[in-house]
Amino acid sequence: MSNKQEIQQENHESDFNIREQVEKYLVHWKWFALSVIVVLCLAFLYLRYTTPLYRATATILVKDDKKGGLASELSVLSDLGVGTSKSNVDNEVEILKSRTLTEKAVDKLHLNIHYLSHGRVKSSELYKASPVTVIYSPASDQYKREAHAFTIQSVNDNKFKLFKGEDKELGTFNYGSLIKIPEGTLSVTKVDIADKSSFSIDCTIYPVETMTTYYRGALGIVSVGKNTSVIELSVVDQNSQRAADFLNTLVEIYNNDAIEDKNLVAEKTSQFISTRLGLITEELTDVEKDVEGFKKQNNLTDIPTEATMFLENASEYEKKQIETEIQLNVVSSMRQFLNSSGPGDLIPSNLLSTQSEASDLIMEYNRLVIEYNRIAAGATAENPVVVNAAKKIQAMKSNISQSLARMQSSLTITKKNLDQQGSVIGSKKANVPRLEREFRIIDRQQKVKEALYLYLLQKREETALTLAATEQSAKVIDSSYFSGVPVSPKRSMIYLIALVIGLAIPAAIIYLQELLNTKIKSRLDIEKRLTIPFLGDVPKSDSHEEMINTNSRSGSAEAIRIVRTNLEFMLTGTSGERGKTIFVTSTIPGEGKTFISVNLAGTIALSGKKVLLVGMDIRNPKLAEYIPIRPEGVTNYLSKQDKDLASYITKLDNFENFHVLSSGVIPPNPVELLMNDKINKMFAELKETYDYIIVDTAPVSVVTDTLLIAKNADAFIYVVRANYLDKRLLHVPEMFYNQQKLPNMSLVLNATEVINKGYGYGYGYGYGADTEVKPWYKTIFKK
Repeated sequence: MSNKQEIQQENHESDFNIREQVEKYLVHWKWFALSVIVVLCLAFLYLRYTTPLYRATATILVKDDKKGGLASELSVLSDLGVGTSKSNVDNEVEILKSRTLTEKAVDKLHLNIHYLSHGRVKSSELYKASPVTVIYSPASDQYKREAHAFTIQSVNDNKFKLFKGEDKELGTFNYGSLIKIPEGTLSVTKVDIADKSSFSIDCTIYPVETMTTYYRGALGIVSVGKNTSVIELSVVDQNSQRAADFLNTLVEIYNNDAIEDKNLVAEKTSQFISTRLGLITEELTDVEKDVEGFKKQNNLTDIPTEATMFLENASEYEKKQIETEIQLNVVSSMRQFLNSSGPGDLIPSNLLSTQSEASDLIMEYNRLVIEYNRIAAGATAENPVVVNAAKKIQAMKSNISQSLARMQSSLTITKKNLDQQGSVIGSKKANVPRLEREFRIIDRQQKVKEALYLYLLQKREETALTLAATEQSAKVIDSSYFSGVPVSPKRSMIYLIALVIGLAIPAAIIYLQELLNTKIKSRLDIEKRLTIPFLGDVPKSDSHEEMINTNSRSGSAEAIRIVRTNLEFMLTGTSGERGKTIFVTSTIPGEGKTFISVNLAGTIALSGKKVLLVGMDIRNPKLAEYIPIRPEGVTNYLSKQDKDLASYITKLDNFENFHVLSSGVIPPNPVELLMNDKINKMFAELKETYDYIIVDTAPVSVVTDTLLIAKNADAFIYVVRANYLDKRLLHVPEMFYNQQKLPNMSLVLNATEVINKGYGYGYGYGYGADTEVKPWYKTIFKK
């Protein structure tokens, strides 16, 4: 192969014609249109009968100490010890997602009871538009975990029929009456709604646990910003109003539960203070009676001046003794309460001095207990978070006990030192009357009890104030709202997908057909792969017996005439004095080489040339299927020595210059017969008599018969049949052409598809109203 041929072949193989690829699909535009229409209709039906889903959203601000969050309304009371526990937005989000809150919301709104109204094709779900409301109480836990379906059909304004499912009638009942059924008790209340005087409603009662699981999965909680504690809650549901009510109720229950948790500490503290106040009141009353009795018994009305002046010097020690005594009393009471308290009890948090270590530990302990109780409400005892919180509480309780013990030990030492100092002072006031000393003892006890009494009264008022002004954990920024546009299915997206699918289905089918079809289809397939000269393509004939005549204007006739004309250019270099021998062959049998031979010979004969058609496919002759011929022919001539060649040639009727030499009887030794030198003499004799000799030969890839006689040809016409020959076999003609085994070789494409209107690539022949080749779009969009 020359460099020019190689470059030409590479250019053919690398050529990519976009218009060709597009027109390959546009030729089937009717199938694309039909597919798009059908899929769009299916999309319309899907949108028409699919229940849409709506999204409701709400925005709240959760108090978060790390991110600022919601400012406490009780911050103005912080100097009185009224405060709130610390919170974290991540913990609050988990609480909002808890099963406990969701179940409370579902139960409060009765979201486990669904009402359906029948339509012609699908049923529509009613929420607040239902003409009746149903209250159901299951008879046992088994029925509580099962779904129950009822049909309620109105009879008149006061009565209705109740069906189990759709066909089992349970009876006729009055509205509001208590109905006993095997599953439990049922009550149906009528709601005054316009246009609902007569109705038939399907009521389905689902287990609360099932609907709780559904709404927990449907609930979405996302943080609006990284550095904010604003979160957005959303729910997708078939009924937009129901989704909005669920979110509003969930936030309401969340705030109520948070308030209850915060009030729990204050209530426990209030109970403890009330108990201690009762005891201190009794002790204070007893001391005051002792003071009264002492003064009456000893007739004392005033303290001597000298004792007063002396005691002024010792007032600092007495003051410290009083404070130490108070702290020891409080610490002792706290230790008693701590030892008797249970694992979930809260400890009074504002009785000790705010500067003490134990006071801070008690505040932290109460915060852990509250957090533990809130988390444990939505989780099991084996939950790692619950177990970890319990361990923290136990460790904190131990730390508090140790801190109180250290504090008590410290106060005891301090008291002991003060007592020692008091003894020193007592020894110095030996001159003070015994009565003055005894009175001071009683008076000191009275002051201790009185100070403790006033202290407890102050704390009780602070606790009451805390209970009266407990703040919410979340502030609602935007109440739940929804739009009338469903989030699913999205009409524009569905129609767009339907349009894409409608175009993709026929495109995929055409692509798969092209991908799986390895047959030659058009001239373009040949020009891309071969460098052999191309004479033309012949449309598929409707009949094997079609013969070209003078008046024929069919596509096949015009195609054969074009092949004949192009063939003249291939024969330009041959001698004009002798007849021109044209061999017709193919790769495999069945490609129409005999059809081309017969019609090409007939077309040339109609032009006034003397033509001989020779059948040289001696193994599988086919000429008899097209024209009437004698049974004796070439093989008979080659096998006999004394027979004249002209005796085997017959003239074809209705043709002036068309003669035929058949292949003859099928021989047992075709190769040996064709290797006879008589073959060369036969062609030399025929060239002297005829202008054109058309030879129908055997397929070159099946037998070697054609190669044995190829040297007698002036030109070779290689026939390739469209939609028949595999593309992978095109290397056969290309090999013969490059190796020049078939002289002056050219190619004809046979049996191409006839395209009357020219809606794709292809070729039209003849002239007339319907033979103009037009692009498909010009047929549709006329000017």
